[in-house]
Amino acid sequence: MSGLLAGKRLLITGVITDASIAFSAAKIAQEQGATVVLTGFGRLSLVERIAKRLPEPAPVIELDVTNEEHLAGLADKVREHVDGLDGVVHSIGFAPPSCLGGGFMDAPWEDVATAVHVSTYSYKSLARAALPLMSSGGSVVGLTFDATSAWPVYDWMGVAKAGLESASRYLALHLGKQGIRSNLVAAGPLRTIAAKSIPGFEQFEDAWAERAPLGWDLHDTSAAGKAICALLSDWFPATTGEVVHVDGGYHAIGA
Repeated sequence: MSGLLAGKRLLITGVITDASIAFSAAKIAQEQGATVVLTGFGRLSLVERIAKRLPEPAPVIELDVTNEEHLAGLADKVREHVDGLDGVVHSIGFAPPSCLGGGFMDAPWEDVATAVHVSTYSYKSLARAALPLMSSGGSVVGLTFDATSAWPVYDWMGVAKAGLESASRYLALHLGKQGIRSNLVAAGPLRTIAAKSIPGFEQFEDAWAERAPLGWDLHDTSAAGKAICALLSDWFPATTGEVVHVDGGYHAIGA
């Protein structure tokens, strides 16, 4: 095999449809020589169907990142397909409806706690569960939506993403001695299933198309997928705790 990720063994979460960023990352990773194992939760048969659309059909492991039994058994399930891991992709996020769409002041703690558990704490949980498989070091990559600003309608998911960005830095601190890097990709708005679940998310779309210096394609997940694969590769050996913006340059432009 040849390619940027030749010989790499990767665990990729969050593939729901072939329009998801995680699917793009998995596809590009395989094209670059990696062996990919996917995880799914809930509608597992759907993920298994989508997995067959990859260049090479990938096995799918059931994983609820809030379920301690699933996390405890993850390493053994992964070993059924590969003998270790060189990289993990965290593409997981969820917030109850009360936490999005302008309900910031009214969302109850129970709903906020769910958003933080699934979207923030699970980054650490997934990395810890995969740790026994990463004896030779490796890379953990997650997905964020620039949390340096408060975005209309994003509400508590924005808070959860801010926590994710901090968690990634702490993961970089605590796993660095084991040769494991932790970085995030901050993609611009894309018309994924996750985006469609956020009321009013289309408010971002026109602004991005107008202001991003490089322009922005709401349907193209490949740029984010390529960035994820680059961070999984050996070409960023001394980069950790970083947030790489893949947003057409929007984040760099003032109001």
